[in-house]
Amino acid sequence: MEPQRRPGGRSARVREAVLDATTTELAEHGYQGLNVDAVAQRAGVHKTTVYRRWRGPEGLVADALARAAEQPWPIPDTGTLTGDLRALTELVRQGFADPEAGSVATAFVAAGMQHPDAADALRGFYAARHDEAAAIVARAVARGELAPDVDADEIIRLAIAPLFHRLFITHERLTAEQARRAADVAATLATTVLST
Repeated sequence: MEPQRRPGGRSARVREAVLDATTTELAEHGYQGLNVDAVAQRAGVHKTTVYRRWRGPEGLVADALARAAEQPWPIPDTGTLTGDLRALTELVRQGFADPEAGSVATAFVAAGMQHPDAADALRGFYAARHDEAAAIVARAVARGELAPDVDADEIIRLAIAPLFHRLFITHERLTAEQARRAADVAATLATTVLST
């Protein structure tokens, strides 16, 4: 799906209202329960407006993800690679544990598994998050903790992937200890394997 042109004026207000309604509906009903008519009613717009611009639930999710990717992520800065990765994995854990934010994030992932447009948007969202999180690795390189040619994306994936495995593959409750352990393993691999 091509990125939406960023409109101004009334069109921008309609977009914000519709995307706010989309995230609320996702929080309450998940991706399977996302209904264009309900989104239109909640946003206070006619359903033909929603269908014309977003085509259906997958278009709503894709644009909601595009908007989310534009919102900055509070990247931790603790002074060490291990501390930063621990804070990052805890940030992810808390996000998914939050009843509203976690429901929306889960719905985004579910949509990405079911529709190509949503999958493209989900990849774009996480690419933006990885770009932001790369600051953790850049600081570690500057402090001499990591080799300059280390793969920042790989380190972030190593820290976050075990969390997503528990959340979406085995459907386990994710604890703070498990999030901390994933960060520690990623930090160890980054310093002993990826930086050699």
